[in-house]
Amino acid sequence: MRVLSDAFIPELPNAYRGKVRENYDLPDGNRIIIATDRLSAFDRILTSIPDKGHILTQTARYWFEATKDICPNHVVAYPDPNVVIGKRLDILPVEIVVRGYLAGTTGTSLLTLYKKGERNMYGLHLPDGLKDNQILLQPVITPTSKAFDGSHDEPLTPQEIIDHKLLTAEQWETLSRYALALFARGQELAAKRGLILVDTKYEFGTDETGKIILADEIHTPDSSRYWIADGYDEAFRAGSRPKSFDKDFIRAWVVERCDPYKDDIPEIPAELVEETAEVYRTAYETITGETFIPDQSGETVLDRIRTNLAPYFNVR
Repeated sequence: MRVLSDAFIPELPNAYRGKVRENYDLPDGNRIIIATDRLSAFDRILTSIPDKGHILTQTARYWFEATKDICPNHVVAYPDPNVVIGKRLDILPVEIVVRGYLAGTTGTSLLTLYKKGERNMYGLHLPDGLKDNQILLQPVITPTSKAFDGSHDEPLTPQEIIDHKLLTAEQWETLSRYALALFARGQELAAKRGLILVDTKYEFGTDETGKIILADEIHTPDSSRYWIADGYDEAFRAGSRPKSFDKDFIRAWVVERCDPYKDDIPEIPAELVEETAEVYRTAYETITGETFIPDQSGETVLDRIRTNLAPYFNVR
């Protein structure tokens, strides 16, 4: 299998290694972002999934192109299927999550909080009587930020964001407008592919002039929840989870066999890796309407990337 587990390139300047992406800051104010095939969960790397980095980069590319009329994004160029050259930004300290349904499993999701009996959250009020996975009257923004001790994400209201000076009132208005418009475009295009865009997260930053720009990724299977539209109504009536691009085979397999936060992770079976890879390929083709064709050039994926990034070597 052609797998990109590591993308360290010593000829590139100012390296920074993330959980999934390798980053290199260029002197011209841009950043090279290489999406590897690493799969991260439980704050650690579990394995690598063939074509994952390629698929996430190109899925985001599809959406950046489809939404560039709504707000500016960080994209400068795509020199390789796994690589985006992006404008280097100061990332704003609020994560924007837009939700169209009462869904989710994390501690900050609407459904989790709603099941705990909370009705007022994120500056919103939800009525009694809502059911799991029910569509909301309109999409809502559920912003979070790291707790002030830096330990975990915590829900925020718009007023708290402004009072704590995480964003100015003008920045919050701009982020809200961008996020809701992006989500509306995402739901519109997803529906044409037989999909429901349930919720998604956005990351924004500012450039040297203070202009707000969309960063990171957009509407990928890793940053968004998609359901298959056909069958949603039946699943909702039955109280079951709608069919989705379920990539959590590996996460569930690990949890059944160890405490992933404390124990060594057992070797992931090859068939499980391939099953997950197939889900990513199917997601790409369904979301974009394009056939996924892996790039087989170069002896390895890293060799291909090195060739395509050679013009950026040894710049200082």
